[in-house]
Amino acid sequence: MNKKIIKRQNKIHIISTNKVKRMNFEMMIVILRTIILYFVVVIVMRIMGKRQIGQLQPFELVVAIMISELASVPMQDTAIPLLNGIIPILTLLVTQMALSYISMKSIRARGIICGTPRILIGNGKINEENLRKEMYTINDLLEQLRTANISNIADVEFEILETNGQLSVIQKSQRRPITPEDLKVPTKYEGLPIDLIIDGRVLDKNLKKANLDRKWLSEQLQLKGIRSFKDVLFASLDTTGELYIHEKLSALKKKENH
Repeated sequence: MNKKIIKRQNKIHIISTNKVKRMNFEMMIVILRTIILYFVVVIVMRIMGKRQIGQLQPFELVVAIMISELASVPMQDTAIPLLNGIIPILTLLVTQMALSYISMKSIRARGIICGTPRILIGNGKINEENLRKEMYTINDLLEQLRTANISNIADVEFEILETNGQLSVIQKSQRRPITPEDLKVPTKYEGLPIDLIIDGRVLDKNLKKANLDRKWLSEQLQLKGIRSFKDVLFASLDTTGELYIHEKLSALKKKENH
């Protein structure tokens, strides 16, 4: 009797061990498939461009949603071959790239694929016909104006609904903010600043563009009491030669302790 009980216990132990091994193996497969699909989706979205969700054209948004759906199916069901998710994703990528190319080359095709902007307010007057076509209410219109910091609709000369769903607002000339040009005040050129250090790492390529070197940068940091590049979170140089330096919090705490 004891031998039978021992044999039965051994069988149960072997079965449970095999189940645990199988579960661990399946879990590893799920993790591996998820990682592969993640990189595939990231690469595909990167190839599609850098536009944000709010800037996508309708067909681009559809492609993005379909890609996410196609990627989720093989993740959830390991019985589905991985290629069954990757091939449709690549097909959508090719289709999207083809549509983008066609829309760049043909104005007529661009109008069909992406649509055309609609003037909701023109010459200070609300275009009711275009509001109906776009199913836009007056409340929607006023809400969008408030987000553009315009409280009075009478201040608007043009309001255009773009193909990506965003609204472009052009105020009446009398209501626009005063610019230096209006006051005939001369201004200096303001270009883009050059990033020199990001998270403690020196960007040698940008230093070279500015005709500078690490020795000059190190001297500038020492003047600010900073000994190492690694103590700098961010540093940039503007077009006037002004160096902006932001020291890391950890470096500041070390100084306080000393």
